[in-house]
Amino acid sequence: MASAPPPQVGQSPPVASRPNNAGRNRRGRNNAGLNEPVLNEAGPYRFGTQIVSRDVALALKIIGYNEPTRIQSDCIGPLLAGNDVVGQAHTGTGKTAAFGIPLVEQTDPSQVFIQGLILVPTRELAMQVRDELVRLAQFCRLGVVACYGGQPISKQIAALKRRTHIVVGTPGRVLDHLGKGTLRLETVRTVVLDEADEMLDVGFLPDIERILSRTPTNRQTALFSATIPSPIRRIVGRHMRSPVWIRIGSEIETAPEVRQVYIEVLEQDRMRAFVRLLKTQVNGGKVLMFRRTKAGVDNLAQALQRQGIAAAGIHGGLVQSERNAAMRSFHAGDLKVLVATNLAARGLDIPQISHVINYDMPQNLEEYVHRIGRTARMGRDGTAITFVTEWDFPMLDLLQDGLAGELKQETLPL
Repeated sequence: MASAPPPQVGQSPPVASRPNNAGRNRRGRNNAGLNEPVLNEAGPYRFGTQIVSRDVALALKIIGYNEPTRIQSDCIGPLLAGNDVVGQAHTGTGKTAAFGIPLVEQTDPSQVFIQGLILVPTRELAMQVRDELVRLAQFCRLGVVACYGGQPISKQIAALKRRTHIVVGTPGRVLDHLGKGTLRLETVRTVVLDEADEMLDVGFLPDIERILSRTPTNRQTALFSATIPSPIRRIVGRHMRSPVWIRIGSEIETAPEVRQVYIEVLEQDRMRAFVRLLKTQVNGGKVLMFRRTKAGVDNLAQALQRQGIAAAGIHGGLVQSERNAAMRSFHAGDLKVLVATNLAARGLDIPQISHVINYDMPQNLEEYVHRIGRTARMGRDGTAITFVTEWDFPMLDLLQDGLAGELKQETLPL
């Protein structure tokens, strides 16, 4: 009989098994001291109808999560019960907490080895998911490490050698660590594939297959995606066991809180049109603008800066420190406008975005839905404005057909 592979540095993993609620009562004592918030009730503690541990209840209270969203209500119970889950929902519906709460509940802090793996399409999403899990686990003594490209791998190797229970990573960087032997997955109990259709779009599915082959076959698997195309269904069929299917809305559904309009404008007049909109419609909100190419992002961001508008661009050609600096400034409100390519904007979770501007027309309906999903998040109102140039009318017809009249024409304000 083959011997088990050696554990990671400083770890002594037992045989992995599918999660159950056993870890929920084995919390280490929290170290919040006198700053710990007060829970009025003596327990049991509930998030919606689901009973949660005291540590998670405290974290939810601090974060401000009082009632679960629909995707959270539907997913938390099946995941806590150990089921595989396929969750179909758009961004901004609370998916991270939908899998994050059960993952934190099921991870045992006293067993210092990697118990959870979350795969995401972009480095920005890796950092955001990591940060959300840290907030959810702030009283649970869990180590959460993000692994992504654009950052020296040596920093991640050092982090993985410390107290690590959950890894959030992009497939390419996770494979880098597997190749170097700095990450071992044989102890993983839960795998989450987040924004699976986005990972499909950027060619990560072969990498996902390789990573899944390195995890135990009896793991729990959760997959979340806005759409479920055939390649994603094949992943479900090969790697998931009798999953619970949960669907929130339709594949082309847009949030009712998004006001969707288009404005006809000559191609060379788009910049002037946007400056007009900024002065007349955007009242202190944050604006996310989409361009198709990296060069287009750079040119537009520079043109806005010349107009005295606090703007920056993000795309895959920037080094990570530049992307992080732009995102920090946008989050803090120092930037009013962020210009991005489709790929760079994937996974962005910035609730305060009031307007999405399609400076370049999206190339299909799915791309349009993904773009405008960056506003009106978590029930907030938002506006999506699409510039339609003399070249864009065939695509406009397709959008209007698919959106069943939700996209309305407006004229440029005077």
